Amino acid sequence: MPTLLDQIESPEQVRKLSFPELDQLAAEIRERLITVLSNNGGHLGPNLGVVELSIALHYVFQTPADSFLFDVSHQAYIHKLLTGRQDRFHTIRTPGGLNGFMLRTESAHDSYGAGHAGTALSAALGMAVARDKTGGKEHVIAVAGDAAFTCGITYEALNNIAHHTKRLIVVLNDNEWSIDKNVGAIASYLNKIVTSPRFDYLHDRAGKFVEMVGGEAALRMARKAEEVAKGMLWPSVIFEELGLKYFGPIDGHDTQTLIKTLEHLKKQDRPVLLHVLTQKGKGFEPAMQKQKKFHGLGPYDPETGETKPLGRRTYSEVFADTMVKLADHNDKVVAITAAMPNGTGLDRFQPHHPDKYFDVGIAEEHAVLFAAGLAAKGFKPFCAIYSTFLQRAFDPIVHDVCLQNLPVVFCMDRGGLSADDGPTHHGLFDISYLRGIPNMVHMVAKDEDELADMLYTAMQWDGPIAVRYPRGLGPGTPVKDVPRAIAIGKAELLQNSDHDRVAIFAIGALVPMAEEIARKLEGEGIAAAVINARFVKPLDVEMLEFFAGTVEVILTLEDHVLRGGFGSVVLEELNNLGLTTPVVRIGWPDQFIEHGKQDALRAKYGITPEAALEKLRPYLKLRQPAAVGIVK
Repeated sequence: MPTLLDQIESPEQVRKLSFPELDQLAAEIRERLITVLSNNGGHLGPNLGVVELSIALHYVFQTPADSFLFDVSHQAYIHKLLTGRQDRFHTIRTPGGLNGFMLRTESAHDSYGAGHAGTALSAALGMAVARDKTGGKEHVIAVAGDAAFTCGITYEALNNIAHHTKRLIVVLNDNEWSIDKNVGAIASYLNKIVTSPRFDYLHDRAGKFVEMVGGEAALRMARKAEEVAKGMLWPSVIFEELGLKYFGPIDGHDTQTLIKTLEHLKKQDRPVLLHVLTQKGKGFEPAMQKQKKFHGLGPYDPETGETKPLGRRTYSEVFADTMVKLADHNDKVVAITAAMPNGTGLDRFQPHHPDKYFDVGIAEEHAVLFAAGLAAKGFKPFCAIYSTFLQRAFDPIVHDVCLQNLPVVFCMDRGGLSADDGPTHHGLFDISYLRGIPNMVHMVAKDEDELADMLYTAMQWDGPIAVRYPRGLGPGTPVKDVPRAIAIGKAELLQNSDHDRVAIFAIGALVPMAEEIARKLEGEGIAAAVINARFVKPLDVEMLEFFAGTVEVILTLEDHVLRGGFGSVVLEELNNLGLTTPVVRIGWPDQFIEHGKQDALRAKYGITPEAALEKLRPYLKLRQPAAVGIVK
């Protein structure tokens, strides 16, 4: 028998349902989320927490005429289910399937793409102003979690909203979590509002008024509660001071109250902020008990929530465990994360050195400037930020760290493809955006043990230094008990002979591919040297010059875009040396790469041993082996 959800082909059908049917729809959505994501993985906890809110939004407003902007947009799965995509929802985060974030090219209902925090309010204001200038009447609604209010961009937007438009709705989805528990003064401020005993009393009264006499009385009661909160906390609520009329907090799982409140807010003639309280992971006990784990995860048992053990440590865990060792022996070592203690592994570091651990919230620019201040006073800050998120802090990296030559260590997790997450999360640009900055050293680890050595090397370096490493598991290389320093700018020669015709320079996760290519060439009677370059900057020019003078062709391999990447570094240095040795470069093309499985994406874009061999053939005049085809 078809469920209500099976019959939802557009939001119009949601608006025809009764309140009891909306509650039934919410239950069916939760069941679909738990079932599908148990196979595909994804952001389960955040979506379970916004089911009723998403239903209410679609009940009151009409997309695509009205615009919804979800901050980060990892919590937009229900939005996708209600906007004509429920029959394809089983494909989410799979190759060729629905994206795990809002994507403008996927649906007209996705008004704005996202993937990084703090963007919704600014973009929503831009849309509202565009509407005002063209005389439109549609609504613009920005939904942002409380974690987004630790992000500086959000406050830049709040500073401008009331000055530029009279019609904008901001929904503050308050669940006290980003990926980890929220930190800082803003989190404490919001908590004070919602935990006041006097407010609880008034909030309960408002709920009863909804049942008795409808939403308007409840709204008046909520306003009275807010006035009480003003007197108890600050001279005035911060949002009111910034020009947004504040409503709430209200229960984010009470569909009827949400609908009545939103119906009232859409009639307001000034910007408004609705504060809703939700429970991350609601409806699935494992997700409520382990909120960090179920923020975003791979496949799991839909009954128990259990996941398969990985069997060995991830790069993030090796990073954190090495940091513990470094901090054990160096009082100046400190670790900084921007709301990603679990993702970066620093939740393993914090129990050992709580006084050396700093979570600054979703504030990458602040994290880098904070690190610069620590470094200026003699400390050794390790700033652990994903490659894709470090892009946000480019200016402080240039002007505050590198210009002053301060010894900040940038630990760039997810350097390379972040396959299932897609273009907003791939770390494919950090070589390009860092290598042009004076004073910067850039290292890339080929395995777990080399990562530990690079962190130890970074601790000893007296200047800005970055190390990139990929997501997930490494090749399983054992990590030494005591790391050793690596000479800055010196590559590692893994294999060579007296008659090499090819020199393969590889970095990071593609070093094993270099070794595989060398084996395939050997099978064809072609000797190849394999070099683990280790350093993008400074490049080992001596090693490059030696092989450029002895081989027929150089092959470079990188898990990074080709433009401005490692292969470009090699070409530039050869030009400086006045050498014309041909260079074949393997890496990602000049386009944004979609989500998908790593092996499939590498095959599609030619980042394979076979593709590399095909590109090498014109330079080697290879004999034609029976097992290898040649494209003519």
